[in-house]
Amino acid sequence: MMRAAAEPTALSPQAESFYGEALRELSHLGLPFLLAGTYAVSAYTGITRTTKDLDVFCRPGDYPRILAHFKDLDYQIEIEDDRWIGKVYKGELFFDVIFAAANGTMPVGDEWFEHAKQTEVFGIPVRIIGPTELVWSKAFIQTRTRYDGADVVHVMLKQHEHIDWRRLLAYMDLHWEVLLMHVLNFRWIYPTERDHVPRWLLHELIERLQRQLALPVPRIKTCRGRMFSRADYEIAIRQWGFADVDADEETPDG
Repeated sequence: MMRAAAEPTALSPQAESFYGEALRELSHLGLPFLLAGTYAVSAYTGITRTTKDLDVFCRPGDYPRILAHFKDLDYQIEIEDDRWIGKVYKGELFFDVIFAAANGTMPVGDEWFEHAKQTEVFGIPVRIIGPTELVWSKAFIQTRTRYDGADVVHVMLKQHEHIDWRRLLAYMDLHWEVLLMHVLNFRWIYPTERDHVPRWLLHELIERLQRQLALPVPRIKTCRGRMFSRADYEIAIRQWGFADVDADEETPDG
């Protein structure tokens, strides 16, 4: 069992009691789930901060069962976005049930569970998301009001020996430029630790960039910014004639 480097602080004793109650009930339910978010960052880095909720990750097929189970127990439930998240409430307290990335891609799959780590939270045995998948889950959280780049950098700093860099590259193969951004960010922020990121990975990403420079720009005028933030890049779709990468709306003419 992994010993967590730290745990975050709940907003109140009532919140801590609710989180413990939720984890016990999830454990009794018997469906596989992972704890991610602030709890995972604290466990891997030792960073302690106040958290307002729990991030519970599960397979897409299991999230309706989890919500239905808590509804039967008289909790309030909400499907915030059926592409990736539901919520379970007890008064103002809540936890998130997450089954894909916020941009609707990257569903939680078997590999997430295969590489999870066992630990204890509030004395309850739980599995937390592995460091490789934690980096992947946070790489695209880049909005005007929330940016998880610091979490990515600190997980790289503290867990570089336990990150499977080849698996991370495979996860982000289509979006390798995002991985390159985080790698360069890490190197700039912690220059004395830059060798924590394997050189072969940096060479591979730079070679991809060099090959891309020799190619023509794409024919279709696309904005991928909404994979980071739907609101911040909405103007590109609605007014500037860019196609939306995930095509969740009708593409404007232009």
